[in-house]
Amino acid sequence: MREQPGGPETGAAALRGDCVNCFGLCCVALPFTASADFARNKNAGTPCPNLADDHRCGIHARLRETGYTGCTVYDCFGAGQRVSQVTFAGRDWRGASRAHARLMFDVFPVVRHLHELLWYLTEALTLAAAQPLHAELRRVLEETEDLTRRTAEELAALDVGPRRQRVGELLQRASELARAGARGRRKDRRGADLMGARLKGADLRGVSLRGAYLIAADLTGADLRDADLLGADLRDADLTDADLTGVLFLTQPQVTAARGSAGTRLPGTLRRPAHWTP
Repeated sequence: MREQPGGPETGAAALRGDCVNCFGLCCVALPFTASADFARNKNAGTPCPNLADDHRCGIHARLRETGYTGCTVYDCFGAGQRVSQVTFAGRDWRGASRAHARLMFDVFPVVRHLHELLWYLTEALTLAAAQPLHAELRRVLEETEDLTRRTAEELAALDVGPRRQRVGELLQRASELARAGARGRRKDRRGADLMGARLKGADLRGVSLRGAYLIAADLTGADLRDADLLGADLRDADLTDADLTGVLFLTQPQVTAARGSAGTRLPGTLRRPAHWTP
């Protein structure tokens, strides 16, 4: 039996997806294209055919086997329950007017972007080396939280770009402070094309891999301690026995998109994906 909604979580839990308190927004609002990640095309605003009447996925336990790997790596950072239960006060899109549903679907990706920024800012505030920036980080975090409290109409019209740029620059400064203690000269690999790269056992401590393309890269046994992985593409990257202790700005979708093992060391805030090898 489905657990009854009890309202969205607060605090850190508010930045993690809570499907029980969401109206299946990621399965309706977002489009997807038939590819290795999705078994079929779907237009934005059209419910996925696998979405049940209770807003739950009918094939959740078989997503990978049925061609919906993209769904398994998606994370709304808590935007789903925020939009469903707070912005729209629990009013579902089913049975509502087209205008109401369209507005909800327009708001969802905006709040998702804002919640992702809140995730990064919250992590930056845990970095002791970034103490000189903590006051500014708190101020920007509070400003970003205030944006999520705007009305649905205001959120739908919000340009998130300038906010992302401001937060990105601040996170870059926090990253530089956090990685300053890494031994030796750390090569800057921001945005590097490392697709399929052979990096087995590589010493990547404190390296900036921000936005790097690490698709299908062999990172077996690599030392990624204190590396900056913000926005790095880790699809099918092999993290078997890699050490990601203290890695900066790594998210659950990145981890879930990669491959790993029981020997892969992850930050305590992230969980080991079920599809990883024992």
